[in-house]
Amino acid sequence: MQYTVVLTDAEEGGYTAHCLELPAAISEGDTREEALENIKEAIQLVLEVTEEQARVLGEITKVDVASV
Repeated sequence: MQYTVVLTDAEEGGYTAHCLELPAAISEGDTREEALENIKEAIQLVLEVTEEQARVLGEITKVDVASV
């Protein structure tokens, strides 16, 4: 699955990465490449936590949504 990531220059140097589809997924890195690798890990962690929370709250169902 693909996610939209916004890279911005961090004030203290390096880059900050935000995932538009998963606002809780935020990361940073000293280089663009490092920031992109780190945001992938952040996205995976957010998805794992979300799935675990869904199990606690109730039934899990997946749906397909057409992309724009």
